Amino acid sequence: MVEIKRRRGRGLPSIAKAKEDRASGRGRWTTQAGLMTLVAVVGGFVAHGIVTAHELKKDRAALMAKQRAIAVTLGQRWFPLRDRLEGEILASAKDYAGDAIEPAARRSAFRTQPGVYLRMRVADAKDAASIRRVAAETPRDAFAACLLREPNERAARGDADAAAFAEQPWNLGQAYAATRILTDDWALEVETADDDLRLRVFEEQYDKAVRSEIPLAIDVVERAQFLLLALDEDVPEAAKLVEGGPITEAALQLVPHPTRVHVFDVASGRELVRLRRTGEAQVIPVGERVISDPEIVDAMQRQANNCALAGQVDLALATPPAPAPGAAGK
Repeated sequence: MVEIKRRRGRGLPSIAKAKEDRASGRGRWTTQAGLMTLVAVVGGFVAHGIVTAHELKKDRAALMAKQRAIAVTLGQRWFPLRDRLEGEILASAKDYAGDAIEPAARRSAFRTQPGVYLRMRVADAKDAASIRRVAAETPRDAFAACLLREPNERAARGDADAAAFAEQPWNLGQAYAATRILTDDWALEVETADDDLRLRVFEEQYDKAVRSEIPLAIDVVERAQFLLLALDEDVPEAAKLVEGGPITEAALQLVPHPTRVHVFDVASGRELVRLRRTGEAQVIPVGERVISDPEIVDAMQRQANNCALAGQVDLALATPPAPAPGAAGK
């Protein structure tokens, strides 16, 4: 019995096997293989990172090369125009210089031509950044639609999707959006994109701009004949509608207030029209169903006031200028 126990050995067989492996050196090979595997895995990650960074740098450089190609052509025409328009807007927001109408404006030629439109509060016209911010958030309103007379080409062709008014004028905000990929801010965001997914977003923005936005920007640069600018002056009545908050454009358009209307010739920068008028109208419900939704009622009041303002400008353009003193005796 003692001999049998000696042949079996003491303890578990697996432990005995491990002792024999360590004694013969086979265990050291297993550890070495593990280390080699770990080195291979880490090396693979490092190599993948190097390749990915190289591809990211290459794709980023390719995108920036395409952006610079457009900036060289369109940018050289858009940026001077943008800066000139912003200068005219900021100058108009200063002290009002009095009404003035050029003879060319009385002939109303600009009202049938393509142009650019911006409406904002006088108080918001502080610098170029504030103009761009407001322009991005301001839709075209009834004032421009009621004042201008550019033919609606889509409606004339029988396009069922054409609106009641022509697509003109372009909002200045549309021009800013269409040329965003040309700005230094956009280029900086691309240059600092540190992963493939983020760079892909900028590539999609570029593709969208080339497909639909750049053609609009080219239209603005090549076709726009005038800038129509409406600057609204704050009044206490509007402050009552915002419950202690800052006065907004939407609140101003609900109440009578002075609006400065300027028209500039895009090519020459000459001011064609400078007027200060107040649009005020009363909405009279008709029909059996009376609209009571506050948002709809406010929208109708804004539209009525804005069309009344357009009527005031229309009347000023149609009225012949007063004869100069002594002209009747000549």
